[in-house]
Amino acid sequence: MTTTTLALGLGHVLALGRGDRAWAFERPRAGYARYVDAIDGYRVDRPSDWIEVKGSGNDVFFRDPREVETNAFVEVSSPTSSGYGSVRDLGTPEEAAEKVLDRYLGELMSTRLGVRREKEVVRAREVTGKDGKAYYDVEVRISSYSARNQYGLTAEDRPQSLEWDRTLRAALGTENGKLYELRLQSPTESYARNTERFDEMVDSFRVFEADTPSVRSGFGL
Repeated sequence: MTTTTLALGLGHVLALGRGDRAWAFERPRAGYARYVDAIDGYRVDRPSDWIEVKGSGNDVFFRDPREVETNAFVEVSSPTSSGYGSVRDLGTPEEAAEKVLDRYLGELMSTRLGVRREKEVVRAREVTGKDGKAYYDVEVRISSYSARNQYGLTAEDRPQSLEWDRTLRAALGTENGKLYELRLQSPTESYARNTERFDEMVDSFRVFEADTPSVRSGFGL
């Protein structure tokens, strides 16, 4: 599917969801650019200098040009397989965070011997957007440890060391019978300096009624 970045203007407002056109006149903060997908029905403000990566397999993918592991993307579920009426259909924010964390672990599954993953829900909360809709804002951390000697006979022969440590954040919303996820991630060591940018992206994330909802084989929780 082709998505389009829309500039602000009356002509583009008419392409947006019928109930959410007012916010199209709000300009993003200095240093941010607005991405609007009028087909699937969502918008997000991302840092102006971030690079859009084509053919990533996600609905849209942006990354920090200075740190490839710091990035953001959006996934949209299929309305035919989900039928979400509210983000609360995922359970409480804490329950949704556990589901998100388990899904991330599944995506990062490794078949290598001697690999251990540690996981943690850092934060989970419900927030109300300026559009009056409920969103979940969750933050999780995953660390991976691996053994250099995968074929050692005993645990002493397979000492493990930290392989990577990532903190991931997700904004979850529902509209058009679909679940929308804005996922942000960076190495944990650089997460703190990305917090302000991540906050702005999460706060700007909105889902709205699409004029022509698409059908895609997306994710689901």
